Amino acid sequence: MSPFPEDLWLEAQKLVEEAAAHNIRIATAESCTGGLVAALLTEIAGSSSVVERGFIVYSNRAKEEMLHVPGDVLADYGAVSEPVARALAEGALHESRANLTIAITGIAGPSGATGFKPVGLVHFASAKANRPICHEEHLFGDIGRSQIRLEAVRVGVRMLRDGVMR
Repeated sequence: MSPFPEDLWLEAQKLVEEAAAHNIRIATAESCTGGLVAALLTEIAGSSSVVERGFIVYSNRAKEEMLHVPGDVLADYGAVSEPVARALAEGALHESRANLTIAITGIAGPSGATGFKPVGLVHFASAKANRPICHEEHLFGDIGRSQIRLEAVRVGVRMLRDGVMR
């Protein structure tokens, strides 16, 4: 039995099937979700043909060292920002053998918020080889740490499914 909600597990199963049918390999670059997207995907039988690797880049140093997010971008925009999400998605593409990536960076709370970046703010970016990077910003609100992370996984899976068809 999966620890994830059934509807989300079914979406992930569709993603794995669609990615396999299109010979797409996926890598994740996760900060606030801490590897939950990769964990969900690897719950699916047959995911080894699709999931290439996952990067958990919780700290700024990990973002810089593992996925080459420029330090000045982190300093100028902060870890929870569109430029960092885009850099994470691109870095995951370059540092893996995947041809589709998802990057997630946000504030799950209960602390870490600022006047400009509230709890529940999450930036997503998806990169696909030879395609423009797609970005989305979501403000889930202060609905609780676990729920924010779960909602972020939902968006990440949907963006990956969209990316398979791009």
